[in-house]
Amino acid sequence: MLNVIPIKAFQDNYIWVIRNGRIAAVVDPGDAAPVLEYLRRERLQLTAILNTHHHPDHVGGNAELLAHYPVPVFGPSRENIATVTRPLNEGDTVDLPELAARFAVLDVPGHTAGHIAYYGANSLFCGDTLFGCGCGRLFEGSAAQLYASLQKLAKLPGGTAVYCAHEYTLANIAFARAVDPDNPELQEREARDQAARVRGLPTLPSTLTLESATNPFLRCDEPAVMAAASAVAEKALSEPAQVFAVLREWKNRF
Repeated sequence: MLNVIPIKAFQDNYIWVIRNGRIAAVVDPGDAAPVLEYLRRERLQLTAILNTHHHPDHVGGNAELLAHYPVPVFGPSRENIATVTRPLNEGDTVDLPELAARFAVLDVPGHTAGHIAYYGANSLFCGDTLFGCGCGRLFEGSAAQLYASLQKLAKLPGGTAVYCAHEYTLANIAFARAVDPDNPELQEREARDQAARVRGLPTLPSTLTLESATNPFLRCDEPAVMAAASAVAEKALSEPAQVFAVLREWKNRF
């Protein structure tokens, strides 16, 4: 199991640090300052930067980090990130031997056109594709693309730890309760995650088992979720992809 530490950035971002002994890699460093402070305090040597997509709150710290640590920067080949030195596509592998970690690269378009995720060591770094009890907005891709991307992630082992990039879980749970109010596992998750936030703890990582049981965007074939989306659409929806599209638009207005 990887040793993964969250660093808070901006209002609700998490920059994930993967560490092993004195070596570390960072995922989606939108801001260099808290990363540099953490590396110095913990006396860590940075060995790699991993980016999931091009948005500034995920890549904005790359250049400053590189000024201190000239390391490889992994990122999506289909997006314009000036600091990326190792462009990646699905099927590629990222080997970080100093961290005893190897990640398979998955194409997960939808939030952005070239978004990728990293899967390995029972861990998923999925950027803004899958959130705790939610999913990313559609900025560049289509609902069909994001639905297919989420289905791809949902097929990974249930025990996979989900490291997404924002602390959106409680707001997402509020929407999920509107969609699926009688879901007992969702009710239990709400109480548990609310208690965590009161204590100042992150709600992440989640697991794919938990997301499959509580996240409406992964439950578009469930009768209760289909019924809720059909009521919003004011027509019967029979295809899960249609349900997803309605849910995503509903969440935008929620």
